[in-house]
Amino acid sequence: MTIERNFYLNKLIEKQDNGLIKIITGIRRCGKSYLLDPIFKNYLLENNVDSKHIIKIDFDIKENAKYLDPDYLNSYIKSQIKDDKKYYILLDEIQWVPDFETVLNGFLKLPNLEVYVTGSNSKFLSSDIITEFRGRSDEIRVYPLSFSEFYSVRDGDLRSSWKEYITFGGLPLILQQKTKENKIDYLKTQRDNVYINDVIERNNVKNEKDLRILIEIISSSIGSLTNPLKLSKVFKGNNINSTLTDKTIYNYLKYLQESFLICKSIRYDIKGKKYIDTPQKYYFTDIGIRNSFLDFRQIEENHIMENIIYIELLKRGFNVDVGVVEYSCNKKLEIDFIANKGSEKYYIQSALNIDTKEKQEQEFRPFRNINDFFKRIIIVKEDVVSYTNDEGILIIGIFDFLLNEGSL
Repeated sequence: MTIERNFYLNKLIEKQDNGLIKIITGIRRCGKSYLLDPIFKNYLLENNVDSKHIIKIDFDIKENAKYLDPDYLNSYIKSQIKDDKKYYILLDEIQWVPDFETVLNGFLKLPNLEVYVTGSNSKFLSSDIITEFRGRSDEIRVYPLSFSEFYSVRDGDLRSSWKEYITFGGLPLILQQKTKENKIDYLKTQRDNVYINDVIERNNVKNEKDLRILIEIISSSIGSLTNPLKLSKVFKGNNINSTLTDKTIYNYLKYLQESFLICKSIRYDIKGKKYIDTPQKYYFTDIGIRNSFLDFRQIEENHIMENIIYIELLKRGFNVDVGVVEYSCNKKLEIDFIANKGSEKYYIQSALNIDTKEKQEQEFRPFRNINDFFKRIIIVKEDVVSYTNDEGILIIGIFDFLLNEGSL
């Protein structure tokens, strides 16, 4: 099965030959290595790059163990540079190389080298490597399969594909699991042996049980406002002997964000034009992993749809905040998302349906209290033809939004 990830390929093409190290980041198992090879490597070959000018090393296979020595790796790559033409260095799972930062910095001094790296352990997935190469690197953030990518390789109809997607998510290898049981087993294995272990090992977490409970709480309340203090009260409410402090919870949430397992969205006061640091909302990078933490018990379509919209907006390059607008003295209304990218700004609500006057009033009311002229959008689950109502609000179906990047 071939999954064309043209969105990310185009990102690599845009950044080609810019003199910076291209660092491909993202949650583990989301397809970073596949993006590098075969997708990008084939693109280079198809565009007349000589195969001798593409140096690809996978550091996680036994045959390449000798390259784990940073001095040997450095010498080897430099020995392959035979002329002044451009060379493309593709290094997969670079975190296996000790002191790889120094090696990569050395490559930057060679004008005819283009360096692309991926990594899959917690150190590489965290923001550490981006900080290490600040000003000398370009990050390409890769997400699990979007619904558009997922649907492009599915045999089923649109609605059955949606049902599967909101249950099992978009990790590419989920498509190779043939039964429901296989999919569940795969996700639980990734949950326990990859994601949890990474967070624990990187951050030396001593209390795995509390970490898991915290993730389960976040999983069961995606899209709900919360903060470490509120979460610590939940712990104490469920277990009077709990000693988990809000400071520890803050650290755990930070670890989960650094591993790209969850994302945090901060509230923004639209009229006051300022950020409100607490409480925040948390969303999962992959909905299948989220569901696995709850043993697939809570498949609430409204919250999951909101999560999917949030990640889709991030993937499209938007900065996404939660909107807050005051409508009377000390009373505020919430807008699910404020999506910003350059001069573009959209106010977006997520709703399964707006089929009653009460539901329409609930969704329209926050928009009526905004005094600027940026586009207001409601994304609904209903299978509707996109239209703009009398108040200038765009109503669009979830499938039109997800399958058409220009839909907004």
